[in-house]
Amino acid sequence: MEKLSEIKEAFNREKGSVSDLNDLRQFRARYIGKRGAITELLKSLSALPKEERPRAGKQINELKKFIEAELKALEADLKSRQARKELQKDLLDITLPGKFVPPGSYHPVSQVLQEIIDIFVTMGFSVEEGPEVELDYYNFEALNIPKDHPARDMQDTFYVKTETRDDLIVSDVVLRTHTSPVQIRGMEKRTPPLRFIAPGKVYRCDSDVSHTPMFHQVEGLMVGEDVTFADLKGVLEVFVHHLFGPDTPVRFRPSYFPFTEPSAEVDIGCILCGGEGCRVCKGTGWLEVLGSGMVHPKVFEAVGYDTERYRGFAFGMGVERLAMLKYGIDDIRLFFENDLRFLRQF
Repeated sequence: MEKLSEIKEAFNREKGSVSDLNDLRQFRARYIGKRGAITELLKSLSALPKEERPRAGKQINELKKFIEAELKALEADLKSRQARKELQKDLLDITLPGKFVPPGSYHPVSQVLQEIIDIFVTMGFSVEEGPEVELDYYNFEALNIPKDHPARDMQDTFYVKTETRDDLIVSDVVLRTHTSPVQIRGMEKRTPPLRFIAPGKVYRCDSDVSHTPMFHQVEGLMVGEDVTFADLKGVLEVFVHHLFGPDTPVRFRPSYFPFTEPSAEVDIGCILCGGEGCRVCKGTGWLEVLGSGMVHPKVFEAVGYDTERYRGFAFGMGVERLAMLKYGIDDIRLFFENDLRFLRQF
């Protein structure tokens, strides 16, 4: 009886120090575990005289039931307290000031690209897309650039599929060097009249302050029975005046592209020096912004158009170059370095 009383008093005294479920597991083991105080008492019954065992066993079992009931209540209380703590952590105090989340914004190249698209869409051009991994045929041959054409040297190309023929490495799959292949694919799908632009990423083996291996272009095409060079000039002058301002001077300068004839570069009055001459325009007062020309008959033949019936014009521009001019940026690599100090200016 003394032993039972000591165990009960110790249990009642110690249960107040149990603070969490881990403490409770150890506390339970100390009293009703395999080596707990109650278990040891039950094992000692065999040492008692036979006539005392039933009464002692009954008293030990009564204490065991008491301890189990207390442990169960204590466990419920601890779980309830833990749940309240978890709930407190998740509570939102609506009187506290909110956390500032800085808003995102469009990349400057994306902004200029979308502005270019919007300008041409308002002039009735649709938007076409095509694959960035392209066949040599669409990237070169259908654009009047055969395999031995010197114009291929103008574009350093990424070849992505190679095989050996007669000890020479050849390839018929490239990363497109311009978005002109989209014009060929677009003409194959439909008959004139048509007009669309082809914005997208292009790739060339080049990297310096004014070139990157990946950049963006927008090319445009208009084909019909009565399309003239005057239409080309009108469309591009409207575009330049929308992008750089209505007072921006525009000039067309003769040039050469294998897929257009005649061909012209389009220059604008230097927006940095106002045409007076500076380091950016190399003292000329003019800046080149895009290339253009009347579609070469060989290109129409490649897509099955009647060269006697249809004429058209095409143009192409680098988006990064226009963004550099628009925002006065002198290093194209700044667009791709992900420096937030630079990007937040836009």
